[in-house]
Amino acid sequence: MITFNNEWDRILEDEFKKDYYLKLREFLKKEYYTQTIFPDMYDIFNAFKYTDYKDVKVLILGQDPYHDDGQAHGLAFSVQPGIKTPPSLLNMYKELKEEMGLYIPNNGYLKSWADQGIMLLNTALTVRAHQANSHRNMGWEIFTDNVIKYLNDRQDPIIFVLWGANARRKKDFIDQTRHYVLEAPHPSPLSAHRGFFGCGHFLKINEILENLGKDKIDWQIRDI
Repeated sequence: MITFNNEWDRILEDEFKKDYYLKLREFLKKEYYTQTIFPDMYDIFNAFKYTDYKDVKVLILGQDPYHDDGQAHGLAFSVQPGIKTPPSLLNMYKELKEEMGLYIPNNGYLKSWADQGIMLLNTALTVRAHQANSHRNMGWEIFTDNVIKYLNDRQDPIIFVLWGANARRKKDFIDQTRHYVLEAPHPSPLSAHRGFFGCGHFLKINEILENLGKDKIDWQIRDI
């Protein structure tokens, strides 16, 4: 039984009983038993454990968990302490430096963002070691699409940050009369120069939060 010890328990209770999820669960049991899978099974739902439903101010949508050793720990774009900062996150840090003058930290551990109400959600929550997109179309996309819909149901506005073509397709689930959507190319080195750099999203998020009467995000990740 999955428990988050927060409001997500109530929100997702029925989701975990649906046929597609039960099939996904059986698939994952076999995968974790027979393959090397990331993240650790106890970290799969960290995005939900760290950021309660009622506390979500911002959703930043990723794609696949990192698939190299020791990187993924259940938060999109984030890596565990002691692991080299991946290229996409390094580009996010470069944009933060350009927008706000922040220093580029010596780590990629983004839990402090999650603690401030930024839900860092991938569209698939597991992956085989060294095999990108290996758990695509196994059920995770249904689950995370429904999570976006549950967040959209909330009356309190949320800022949805959609970087890259895959994320931008989720815009159809979002009521933009109530919520905010920020779109840009993905921060990957393959696309960052096509409009992620210079997008100004980190400043825009804080401007929106300030206008909503909410605390701004402290984006600076500290050196460890």
